[in-house]
Amino acid sequence: MDSRRPLGRIEAPGRGIACMLAGCLLLTMNDAVVKWVSGEFELGQVLFSRGLAALIIIALVLCLRQDFHIVRARYPKLQLFRALLIIASTFFFVSALRLMPLAEAIAITFVGPIFVTAMAPSILAERVGWRRWTAVLVGFAGVLVMLRPGSDGLRWVALLPVGAALTGACGDLLTRRISHGEASGVTLFYSTLGVTLAGAVMAPFGWQPPGPVDVSLLALAGALLCGAHFLQIETFRFAEAALVSPFKYSSLLWAVAIGYLVWGDLPDHWTLLGAALLIASGIYIFHRESRGSANLSSW
Repeated sequence: MDSRRPLGRIEAPGRGIACMLAGCLLLTMNDAVVKWVSGEFELGQVLFSRGLAALIIIALVLCLRQDFHIVRARYPKLQLFRALLIIASTFFFVSALRLMPLAEAIAITFVGPIFVTAMAPSILAERVGWRRWTAVLVGFAGVLVMLRPGSDGLRWVALLPVGAALTGACGDLLTRRISHGEASGVTLFYSTLGVTLAGAVMAPFGWQPPGPVDVSLLALAGALLCGAHFLQIETFRFAEAALVSPFKYSSLLWAVAIGYLVWGDLPDHWTLLGAALLIASGIYIFHRESRGSANLSSW
């Protein structure tokens, strides 16, 4: 089966929502596993081991399906640049997980869609109206609430997930540029390969022999990452993006639950307030983009 061909659409919104919720859960579990093992191993070793596990899973799936087209990129230079952005984003986010509570790190990365909207006019020549600019300002206000500049509560480590969101947003914008001619599997493969190779370069510095439990956890992180991406791709086969995309923010609920059960962490009221502003602005931006796409498609 050639995954370059679009799959048939199945109208099953309940299944779409379930896939999105499950995908967000698996992605948050992956973050939790990475946070757990990153306390014992250096960043490079974690990224290499998790990426290697993910690549093994991808290779097994390709062998079973006899579908090897994803190694042929139509835009190799752009794929390389995007991979560098994802490497930077992963580096920032995993570094944040090592130093911050899980829920707080994930909440701050919700600024990603705000960055995409703010940069779209200059990079993609997309028109952004005053309503979305207002939502962008509300989203940045949410980040400031969580960072609390000028107060004793400011922790500069909170800028790490902001960096992850910014570089990830640049990667998303580049994905939009190449999505018309590049299959999703190609982009996912080269991103995973890039992060794994970057981890391999850093891994010799501070390498520690992992025990059987550590190997299992790192392999689990790779499997969770692959499962999360698969479910989130499947989501859009069953339901419209406008319906399921807001459920991405369920990651915060999963992160709060896991963070409390595993580490006893609970976000403070400033983090929750800032996250609420970010989520509200993100949902509104997506709503306006969906309306704009619908208006264009009606012509």
